[in-house]
Amino acid sequence: MKAAFLTENLQKHLSFLNHAVSGNSQLEILSTFLVIAEKGRLTIKATDLEIGASSSIPANIEEEGRVCVIAKTFFDLINNMSEEKISIETQGQSLVLKGKKIKMSFQTMPYEEFPNLYEDKGEELLVFKKETVINDFNKVVFASSLDSGRPALSGVLIKKEKGKFLMVATDGYRLSLKNNILLKTKSDDSSESLLLSARVIKELSSIKQAEDISLFVSSKSNQAIFIQAETTLVGRLIEAEFPEYEKIIPTDFGTKAEFDKNEMQKAIKLCSVFARETANIIKLAIKKDKVVVSANAPSTGENTVEVDAKMAGEENEIAFNARYLLDLFANIEEESMSFEMSGPLSPGVFKIVGDNSFLHLIMPIRVQD
Repeated sequence: MKAAFLTENLQKHLSFLNHAVSGNSQLEILSTFLVIAEKGRLTIKATDLEIGASSSIPANIEEEGRVCVIAKTFFDLINNMSEEKISIETQGQSLVLKGKKIKMSFQTMPYEEFPNLYEDKGEELLVFKKETVINDFNKVVFASSLDSGRPALSGVLIKKEKGKFLMVATDGYRLSLKNNILLKTKSDDSSESLLLSARVIKELSSIKQAEDISLFVSSKSNQAIFIQAETTLVGRLIEAEFPEYEKIIPTDFGTKAEFDKNEMQKAIKLCSVFARETANIIKLAIKKDKVVVSANAPSTGENTVEVDAKMAGEENEIAFNARYLLDLFANIEEESMSFEMSGPLSPGVFKIVGDNSFLHLIMPIRVQD
């Protein structure tokens, strides 16, 4: 192998690729980057067997070849280089990297041991705009469970039906749903549902390019393959039954309040200081022209913060885990939100004012008066 390329081009991709490197696998090959020089491009691949990632950049290839190098060393050195152009060349069992003023040598491993990211990419199912991935996917994925022992809840359901598109995630205590975020679909009216690892969805937003992202599904390998220009992200489909989420979404409400998200977020943060000692419990009291946010810690103190609001329906009260509220507001860019509820023991639903395509449901906490 012998190739030369611009350092900046590779640096743009390394952080994304490094996310797919295994940190604690017993298989040493999973701690490496597969470096491929062929057909005028330098391609770097990484996988931990749960996800896989690949990116390629233009390069001047004098001699084609491929080799594996320890990812952490390669990542740290390349990311800290200021050389504009560097060359790499295999010499025996080493990969030698050269710049105008530097020379480095990496020990290599046989590339034959590196796993294939996928056998075939299957058929194209959907195409997303990059801004959709960043803005809309983030509104959903945070609600998934971190417990890998509950595979259905650790994923994000992607559902296509008759040209419409929906994403939903839940950990059993909260649920986020976003629909109508489709850029393009196949022309047929078939219905399809995919359950993807939340980790794969999160990694999509770390892809740096601005181009559209295509989703391919390989039934042969049970994989989802996201492709954007010269970057690929691969993840396995989760084989589990997603909960019947439609049944828990309220269809009516007795109380509704509209408020400024930033003001509510500040109020929750202030009250969460006292809520730490009482299982993060925050109370919301919906009044005629305000929402009163409060927390009470018997050994420390209590506080209340008033947030201006427009109310419709009856005055009401409800209690939530403060962390769930803060997670929601941290993933919403819009400033005006609404809250709907029917009673203190029924789910509360948060929406974005003027956007009927999104809702976030949180289960309440029963509080003893």
